[in-house]
Amino acid sequence: VFKGIPTSPGIFTGQVVVVKGYQDFNKDVDGKILVIPFSDVGWTPILSRAAAIVAESGGILSHASIIARELAVPAISSVDHACTLKDGITARVDGYNGTLSIEP
Repeated sequence: VFKGIPTSPGIFTGQVVVVKGYQDFNKDVDGKILVIPFSDVGWTPILSRAAAIVAESGGILSHASIIARELAVPAISSVDHACTLKDGITARVDGYNGTLSIEP
């Protein structure tokens, strides 16, 4: 279980896609858990396609958190080592408690 700051309420279980930078923007994130190191306004197009957002940095007022709340998708920030996860694994994002759990 990874722990962070809950920044947008909701719970979602699905596949993880790790996007570390603009070079990864071609990955299919539609309806998946988007795991990112950080975000800024340039990340908005990919954030808007995710079903949940997990960021290694940021907080309640970070860009990814604000976008997640606008889109009504669960999000957690300040999740150490989240980008070490592998694409395609199944996980559960709990935007109420700030946890990212790997599912069996």
